[in-house]
Amino acid sequence: MSRKTGPDPTVHHADKARMQLTVSGQRCRLGTGGQRFDPACSRWPPLLLIHGAANDRDAWQQVAGGLAAAGCAVLVPDLPGHGLSSGPPLRSIEALADWLPRLLDVAAVEQAILVGHSMGSLIALECAARHPQRVHRLALLGSSAPMPVAEALLGRAATHPDSVLRMINEYSLTRQFQLSGGTGHGIWGPGVTLAIMRRSPPGTLAIDLANCNNYARGLEAAAQVSCPTLLLVACRDRMTPRRNLPALQSALRQVLRAEIPDCGHAMMNEQPQAVVEQLLSFLASPADTAGQGR
Repeated sequence: MSRKTGPDPTVHHADKARMQLTVSGQRCRLGTGGQRFDPACSRWPPLLLIHGAANDRDAWQQVAGGLAAAGCAVLVPDLPGHGLSSGPPLRSIEALADWLPRLLDVAAVEQAILVGHSMGSLIALECAARHPQRVHRLALLGSSAPMPVAEALLGRAATHPDSVLRMINEYSLTRQFQLSGGTGHGIWGPGVTLAIMRRSPPGTLAIDLANCNNYARGLEAAAQVSCPTLLLVACRDRMTPRRNLPALQSALRQVLRAEIPDCGHAMMNEQPQAVVEQLLSFLASPADTAGQGR
């Protein structure tokens, strides 16, 4: 549901596909899936899509477009210090989780469906635990709790970020997808994922990876989540450890687990249509089906 308020002077509609808001004194740039953001025309509360480390809203472009075409109201922000949003990157998952309700306030959204990928899944999870009244449903994509990052990788992210970005890109995509170059899929090739990450401001990657590594209360937060939750797993994910999934799934009270076969961590790039279909199926499912897998 959305708040019944008048126009907010901090909201600027650049065009039907983008918005600019002022959140805590900083510019926040958002995508809307190619449609004007209008929660009144949607069957469900607005979907807030939260990107991962060293990414921005364009990581969601194909999925956001599919959801908007299906009638969803979609908001896809650049997190602070990412993409075209101003300000420094926030330095903890908890701080990012507290930023989301401020964004919703400015957008005049009372309650949203949070959809987070990788680092974004931790932000969404923590937000659902800290601000349950603002979260209608929760979807965690490519998630793990905890989400450890190797010490060597943390160090190189600060000193040699491009080499780390190339490694992340390689491990986020299946070998089959990389060899195909995306041809025949009708979707972005592997170079696009790397290009999106490479345009993140200096220092962003190191901060984001440290945020993932330092977040220690994922299972505690999961136990506090009261809304229906989707755990969407890419079967060939090499970035988030599958050994942590059973504990996360067990900690969530109302959880549906779904899997996308033959897909790597960057599922929104490799198989965007499958992601859209799984999200729409989750939205249409009654809350009392939680606890099942499919």
